[in-house]
Amino acid sequence: SEYHYEYTACDSTGSRWRVAVPHTPGLCTSLPDPVKGTECSFSCKAGEFLDMKDQSCKPCAEGRYSLGTGIRFDEWDELPHGFASLSTNMEIEDSTLESTENCTSSKWVPLGDYIASNTDECTATLMYAVNLKQSGTVNFEYYYPDSNIIFEFFVQNDQCQPNADDSRWMKTTEKGWEFHSVELNRGNNVLYWRTTAFSVWSKASKPVLVRSIAITGVAYTSECFPCKPGTYADQQGSSSCKLCPANFYSNKGETSCHQCDPDKYSEKGSSTCKPRPACTDKDYFYTHTACDAKGETQLMYKWAQPKICSEDLEGAVKLPASGLKTHCPPCNPGFFKTNSSTCEACPYGSYSNGSDCSHCPAGTEPAVGFEYKWWNTLPTNMETTVLSGINFEYKGMTGWEVAGDHIYSAVGASDNDFMILTLVVPGFRPPQSVMADSENKEVARITFVFETICSVNCELYFMVGVNSRTNSPVETWKGSKGKQSYTYIIEENATMSFTWAFQRTTFHETGRKYTNDVAKIYSINVTNVMDGVASYCRPCALEASDMGSSCTSCPAGYYIDRDSGTCHPCPPNTILKAHQPYGAQACMPCGPGTKSNKIHSLCYNDCAFSVSTSTRTFEYNFLALENTVSLAGGPSFTSKGLKYFHHFTLSLCGNQGKKMSVCTDNVTDLRVPEGESGFSKPITAYVCQAVIIPPEVTGYKAGVSSQPVSLADRLIGVTTDMTLDGITSPAELFHPESLGIPDVIFFYRSNDVTQSCSSGRSTTIRVRCSPLKPAPGSLSLPSSCSDGTCDGCNFHFLWESVAACPLCSTADYHAIVSSCVAGIQKTTYVWREPKLCSGGISLPEQRVTICKTIDFWLKVGISAGTCTAILLTVLTCYFWKKNQKLEYKYSKLVMNATLKDCDLPAADSCAIMEGEDVEDDLIFTSKKSLFGKIKSFTSKRTPDGFDSVPLKTSSGGPDMDL
Repeated sequence: SEYHYEYTACDSTGSRWRVAVPHTPGLCTSLPDPVKGTECSFSCKAGEFLDMKDQSCKPCAEGRYSLGTGIRFDEWDELPHGFASLSTNMEIEDSTLESTENCTSSKWVPLGDYIASNTDECTATLMYAVNLKQSGTVNFEYYYPDSNIIFEFFVQNDQCQPNADDSRWMKTTEKGWEFHSVELNRGNNVLYWRTTAFSVWSKASKPVLVRSIAITGVAYTSECFPCKPGTYADQQGSSSCKLCPANFYSNKGETSCHQCDPDKYSEKGSSTCKPRPACTDKDYFYTHTACDAKGETQLMYKWAQPKICSEDLEGAVKLPASGLKTHCPPCNPGFFKTNSSTCEACPYGSYSNGSDCSHCPAGTEPAVGFEYKWWNTLPTNMETTVLSGINFEYKGMTGWEVAGDHIYSAVGASDNDFMILTLVVPGFRPPQSVMADSENKEVARITFVFETICSVNCELYFMVGVNSRTNSPVETWKGSKGKQSYTYIIEENATMSFTWAFQRTTFHETGRKYTNDVAKIYSINVTNVMDGVASYCRPCALEASDMGSSCTSCPAGYYIDRDSGTCHPCPPNTILKAHQPYGAQACMPCGPGTKSNKIHSLCYNDCAFSVSTSTRTFEYNFLALENTVSLAGGPSFTSKGLKYFHHFTLSLCGNQGKKMSVCTDNVTDLRVPEGESGFSKPITAYVCQAVIIPPEVTGYKAGVSSQPVSLADRLIGVTTDMTLDGITSPAELFHPESLGIPDVIFFYRSNDVTQSCSSGRSTTIRVRCSPLKPAPGSLSLPSSCSDGTCDGCNFHFLWESVAACPLCSTADYHAIVSSCVAGIQKTTYVWREPKLCSGGISLPEQRVTICKTIDFWLKVGISAGTCTAILLTVLTCYFWKKNQKLEYKYSKLVMNATLKDCDLPAADSCAIMEGEDVEDDLIFTSKKSLFGKIKSFTSKRTPDGFDSVPLKTSSGGPDMDL
């Protein structure tokens, strides 16, 4: 008893010696001599141990187990010996003390049956170093429900070289715990379990859980391990221990389990029994039986399983009496009642409101889907189960119970269990017109009406799985929610599973305190389901054939005339409501500045726009802006100091309305080796947003892109107005426009409706002329709201570029005329400064005209001046001479007048005296000079306005003025 046996290290030939080693060195003498040991590669099978006394394998006794060459860790009350838990900040280049302090508490946490990872953006590593004497394996069970955490498991050898990289990235678990096994090489191995969560938004991730870590190939096992409490081994040579059933218990190293007393209970794998509490009204629930032949259903009360309460204690309640009969609820739409009062589906081509099937009238076709609003039995394509909130294993229990007009979450074993309801849809049959449309992704939609009544922090999750891939949560409701409806648009024709999970509380307390907290679903409606049933028939387009007329589908962009069943094309620049293409009113007009594509499925802008003001018309061409552009907001930091960005991708116009922006979630892709494409969920839209953690922070080859969101699925219109269709682009968000050219605003809406954005998200892109920014220009976010949005629902962008300036027109340039040089004059055209246009018309060519030079005109002027001077001199002489004559004649007249006054006898003749001109007699007749005319005009007027003319009488009498 004072010594034990050990092996020496192996020599180069692979042999060793067995030596006796005293427990306390130097205490005793005469130890047994060393003997030749077993081969270094020798090992015992599982369930056996190496008896060092005779160096042979012996089976383990009852109540004990061995892994042969291995060790197992399945008790996690504390971190087992040999394990280390580290946490580091993910920012590798930033080794400041401050950032590592943030992460000191973010480690793997032992929680009894398993160990749980961190859920924040720090990197937590669980390590275990082991020296293998022969190649072996490591295997463990893990629960990994949340793809927002990156979970990797890898092994390194003495040189820190990782082993094969293929299985490094763990896959999310579908149904509870999964098993993972990796081969290990001989020698030193360091095992790493590492997690990093990318939950930079509000929702906390669910941790990764690991349990039952077993490593083989360690060495010989010289002893067997006792079974842990709550387990037993009833046979010799056990390699593992079995769990005790419910209401049994065991201590350490037991060969069998002991039954609890009648007034006590225990759960599976318990080491102690607990006293049974008195039954209360929280320990039972009600359900309805299936309809009997008389069309009646019974109200049944059942104890919640497992039943742990006692009915015999003081104050305990008894199970209420069952058997109250009520009339069965009607069948669901599309089903009919059989003679045995069960509900069966109507055949294709007929419809029902839940009573009898009727054939669809001529010219109509059934609108297939599933509409569940009466709950007498669970529909065949739905199933329900319970996922334990403690050890995350599925229990064979009913999670939801039917209750006539609704289905409600049943009572679980514990308040933190997940009550799960799943509906599986094999595929969809959308109308033909929808299939032709590649941009409008709606294949079908699911709508459900629900209500939650809660007193603590309950949660209802709605999850969607595609082609049996992992369920991804779409929406979560916390706390009590009044009766409301939620619609999810299905964009992929595939096998879909829809899951509702209700958890009463997230606390790790067991027991049933809050069983009155309940989730109710009143109705579930899925459209366009393959092999579905119909509650009504919709008009269809008729196609004449030999057999009569049959239903056909209209071409894309055509609506159905309800009366005649014929197809008519939608008018230009309208889009067709694809799921109700009945009547001309199904063609909806496009918004301002947009036009419809060929198949009338969407409105888009072809990068051209025109707007008129009081002074001129601006024409725009945005073709230089049609490619996608990206923009990152300012850096944000989580509480742990992780840096991330909001990254936006925008596609403005053109491309026939095709959505060009793509945002991905590559958190799952980081697990996939380069060159292979993983299952990432890209979102295509006109504008989308993702959260980016840059590569220099993560240390991965690519940056982490997660949580892609569509901000713009359809273009509402393009205008210079601030508001369109209830969306406003406030001018004060950006620096004011200073050039006098109106901003052109693109208005978009998204289809996603969330709890916070009840009418979906909207986006405005304000395109502004900026002559100094060459295409594609620069994008900016509002200075007051650095993430592009001030309220989380309405996003605003400013895109400044020269390509956003209007097309150049004649109003944008003016002419400059040069002086005349060598008989040539040039007219040059220049742009007005600053130039506020791009493209459009180009400047006219320089015009050259012939002109006369200045010295020629000088000569002409001097010649003309000389001629004018000579003419004036001649005229002056002429008028002076004339004037002299007039003076003489005037004096004659005066003398004549004086003679008349003296009554001298008149002369009898008119003889011309010597020296007189002949014309003197005609002075008052026809020939008056210019001066004379004026003179006579001014002096010879009588008072009555007539000229007086001297006439001579024929009798020769004196002149008489008449």
